[in-house]
Amino acid sequence: MSAKRYDVVVIGSGPGGEGAAMKLVKTGKRVAIIESFDKVGGGCTHWGTIPSKALRHNIQMLRDFRRNPLFQHTHDQVQVEYSDLIQAAGRVISEQVRSRLRHYARNRVDVIHGRARFSGPNLVEVLQEGGGIEEIEAEHFVIATGSRPYHPDDVDFSHPNVLDSDSVLRLDRTPDSITIYGAGVIGCEYASIFSNLDVKMNLVNTRDRLLSFLDDEITDALSYHMRNQGTVIRHDEEYERVEAQDDGVVLHCKSGKKFKTDVLLWANGRSGNTEAMGLDEIGVSVNHRGQIEIDKTYATSQPHIYAVGDVVGPPALASASYDQGRFVGAQIATGSADWQLIDDFPAGIYTLPEISSIGRTERELTAQKVPYEVGHASFRTIARAQITGHEVGMLKLLFHRETLEILGIHCFGEGASEIVHIGQAIMAQPGEANSLLYFAEHTFNYPTMAEAYRVAALNGLNRIF
Repeated sequence: MSAKRYDVVVIGSGPGGEGAAMKLVKTGKRVAIIESFDKVGGGCTHWGTIPSKALRHNIQMLRDFRRNPLFQHTHDQVQVEYSDLIQAAGRVISEQVRSRLRHYARNRVDVIHGRARFSGPNLVEVLQEGGGIEEIEAEHFVIATGSRPYHPDDVDFSHPNVLDSDSVLRLDRTPDSITIYGAGVIGCEYASIFSNLDVKMNLVNTRDRLLSFLDDEITDALSYHMRNQGTVIRHDEEYERVEAQDDGVVLHCKSGKKFKTDVLLWANGRSGNTEAMGLDEIGVSVNHRGQIEIDKTYATSQPHIYAVGDVVGPPALASASYDQGRFVGAQIATGSADWQLIDDFPAGIYTLPEISSIGRTERELTAQKVPYEVGHASFRTIARAQITGHEVGMLKLLFHRETLEILGIHCFGEGASEIVHIGQAIMAQPGEANSLLYFAEHTFNYPTMAEAYRVAALNGLNRIF
């Protein structure tokens, strides 16, 4: 049987693959997406961003319900289990899959299910579930296969109580206690979820502080509130071994500490999904983490093959992956993209409370000897936060003392991932248009959380002398 021919084949239907496919098909290219899972959407939809954020949203609603004095008489009537949250997240996942399938069908993108393996520089074999093999030929390829949790060889992940960030979504009960090893974004988000289900929580961090890439004041606030919610945080720990027992799991650390809980959630590291793809045979370079090596255009060592998203490593954000896909699609279609990917992109971390940031931190500005000042707005003074009951948090603006250029925006509290985009739009303006004065001199709706920008701007201007 002769191979099917396409202009471009995209391997993986997560945000990076979707962004590439949509950009390419809009330019008239004939495009196919190969997806190894039986549903489209990739890890973002099924195991990462969507399910964990849906869990977090429902936990936030539960917290709001418990704190609201209007419902105090009904508290004992509401019992929420972890399995209930998973079921609610499943409805969101199903709708995301349906909308994406409609999107591909409407734009005439062929979706082919099966595992892709390169049998030549321009040829892939798709191994289908029933054992059949389909050959597909294309001029260009985009690899967007994502990543998976890293599994050390000495940890028994076949044990039902040893979980990773994928298998935790199959947990069918609310454990009495849990230890999370790894306090990165995933570890902190799941710690917030479980601690607010009244689960005894240990968060074991391999570094000296939580999320050290963030502004210190933000991570200090996160640590305080996580501890206040009942999470025990241990920094600078490294595991020695994991002992899975009939009645729980013991995490042995090199410091001599031991943590025994019903469940262990391993959240330390991820690996690129590149195994068994035949990449070595066609000369595509892959590093020791399974991540594909690329140049600044996202081209691999084979110039007609590109890679985007988590499979190439940081920043490993769904939002950035989608833009990388569109960027590569434009290059394939026209020879060069008609825009450049931004250097500063917002990071959203869906802990309780939520975090978002863009730009430089105080630590970075101090090291660079930049004369900066800080404007603060505490959420407890914002009328909208008082109305909604989300008074924990702050907006922090870092700006140049002389030019008033905004250098960094850091937000902690409910809605932080939405609030940060207002400041992002001003930071992106060229020249003098990027100025703290925008927020001091423009009117914001009242009462809104956006008003925090005006409060923070005026606070910062009061510090200038």
